[in-house]
Amino acid sequence: MEFRIEKKKDFEFFIKSLLAGGVAGICSKTTVAPLDRIKILLQAHNNHYKHLGVFSGLKEIIKRETIFALYKGNWAQMIRIFPYAAIQFTAFEFYSKYLKSLFEKRRHIEKFFAGSAAGVTAATLTYPLDTIRARLAFQVTGEHLYTGIIHTAASIFKDEGGFKALYRGFLPTIVGMIPYAGFSFYSFEKLKYLCMKYVPNYSCSKCDRNTGGLVLTLPAKVICGGFAGAVAQSFSYPLDVTRRRMQLAMMNPATHKYSSSMLSTIRLTYNENGIMKGLYRGMSINYIRGVPMVAVSFTTYEIMKQLLNLDTGTKL
Repeated sequence: MEFRIEKKKDFEFFIKSLLAGGVAGICSKTTVAPLDRIKILLQAHNNHYKHLGVFSGLKEIIKRETIFALYKGNWAQMIRIFPYAAIQFTAFEFYSKYLKSLFEKRRHIEKFFAGSAAGVTAATLTYPLDTIRARLAFQVTGEHLYTGIIHTAASIFKDEGGFKALYRGFLPTIVGMIPYAGFSFYSFEKLKYLCMKYVPNYSCSKCDRNTGGLVLTLPAKVICGGFAGAVAQSFSYPLDVTRRRMQLAMMNPATHKYSSSMLSTIRLTYNENGIMKGLYRGMSINYIRGVPMVAVSFTTYEIMKQLLNLDTGTKL
C-alpha cells in the first residue's frame, strides 16, 4: 500500500513538474518573440534586415510585413517550447536529485551538471521543431518558401536529406547547451540560495503553506533569473549563431556553404565577418531578449511550483 502511494506521489510530481515547466517556457518565449525573430534575421544576415539594428529592424518588420509579422514562427515555437521547457525543468529536478549525493562538499555545483544534462535532454528530443521554427521566422512576407509547420517539415525531409536534415546544426546546439543550461540553472540556484541566506528580509517571504520555509519574492525571482540569463548567454552565444546559420543554410543558394559542419561554419563566419560582426552578431539583442526571457522563465516556474505545491520552501 505504501509503495502504491509513493508511486502515485511520484507520478503526480512528474506531471505537475511538466506542467510548470511547459507554462514557464510558453510565457518566457512569448514575451520575447519579436526580439527572437529579429535576432534570427540578423544572425543569418537576411538581405532585407542585415544592415539594420535591433530597434530599426523591428520598425522595418512592422513597416514591410505588418505588426503580426513580429510573431512569425511563434506558433511553431509554442509547439516546441512547451515540451522543451517541460522536459528541461523536470529533467533538472530529476538529475539534481540524483547528483546531489555526488557533490555533498561542493554545494550547488550539482546544479551546473544537472542543468547541462537537462538542457541536452530537452534539446535532443525537440530539436526538429526548433529548425522548423527558425525557417518560418526567417521568411519575409512575399518571399515564402514554406506555408506552415507540416509543409516545412515535409519539405526539409524530402528535399534536404531526410530526418538528418531536421537535425542540421544539432552539434553546436549541444556543445553550446552545456554551458548555457548549466550556468543558467547554477547561477539561478546559487543566487536564490545567497538571497535566502544573507538578505532574507529584503528578498524572501514566508511560505507557511508547505514547510514554513522561505521563498523568493517576485522581484527577487526576476533579478536572479535575469542575472542567470546574462551569465549563460555570454558563454554560449557564438555556438547559437553557428546553429542558426546551419539551420537556415539551405534556404538560399548563397548560404549552402554553411550546411556542412560546425567547425566549417564557425571558420567561414569568422573569416567573412570576424568576431563581433560574425560570431557575436546580434549579441546586443541577445542580452535584451535573453535576460528577460530567462527571468520570466525561472520566475514563472517558481510561481507554478508554489501554485502546484511543488515548492516546499527552503530552511537555512
